[in-house]
Amino acid sequence: MTRFALTIAAAATALSFASAAFAGDQYIDETGFAVSGYDVVAYFSLPQNPVGQKQTAPVEGNKSITAEHNGAKFAFSTEANRATFVANPDKYVPQYDGHCAYGVAKGGKVPGNPTLWRILDDKLYLNITKNVVGFWEEDIPGNLNLSTTNWPSLDPKPASGATIPQWSSAAPQG
Repeated sequence: MTRFALTIAAAATALSFASAAFAGDQYIDETGFAVSGYDVVAYFSLPQNPVGQKQTAPVEGNKSITAEHNGAKFAFSTEANRATFVANPDKYVPQYDGHCAYGVAKGGKVPGNPTLWRILDDKLYLNITKNVVGFWEEDIPGNLNLSTTNWPSLDPKPASGATIPQWSSAAPQG
């Protein structure tokens, strides 16, 4: 390997370690799993309802089919979904480390409820309550702009330690 190639390889390795080191903590609730034990890959094959309508129920993961990413354990409904996740986890994890997208738009980290979801531009977003979903959906492009702007300063802060209000997860199963 040439000296140039070694330098490029070393720089790429350093960047990947730096990215991992600066990633914020994933939101984990009482289940001990990211996204409350729901299968993050399965969201991408679910039918998505129009703005203003309740989303399809997410798919529960299996506690014996798991993978680690960003310091958190994710559960999957099938081995195939686990393999898909392992091949490209950043494609499937919810934005903002599983915190509420509207909360990030407003400048804070609060839990994301896995049943209050939406996929936009092939990215998974969660919100905390049904009322918050209404606020989020009033101006999705504007809220996305705010959350994208706010996230770099919020990302390094600790994950929310709060519980999801008036909700608990039976996932993962198995």
